[in-house]
Amino acid sequence: MERQRLDKWLWHARVVRARSAAAALVESGHVRINGAREKSPGHAIKAGDVVTIALDRGVRVLKVVGFTERRGDAASVTGLYADLSVPRD
Repeated sequence: MERQRLDKWLWHARVVRARSAAAALVESGHVRINGAREKSPGHAIKAGDVVTIALDRGVRVLKVVGFTERRGDAASVTGLYADLSVPRD
């Protein structure tokens, strides 16, 4: 798999608890792909893209490393992204 829908990837990466929540997050303008605001949950992302997500508790910057067909447990998401976020003190 070379590409995946943004909302599906956010859900698989366990950024949100439900795919509908991922779609709402994107539609509300809280997600950027490579620095550009994205408002389409169906936008296709590819490996190497940098996804910036503004959440209630802060900002997460994730580099897309891989994809999966199904949502797995919390330990399985480590292969989906590299966390580029700056640690908070």
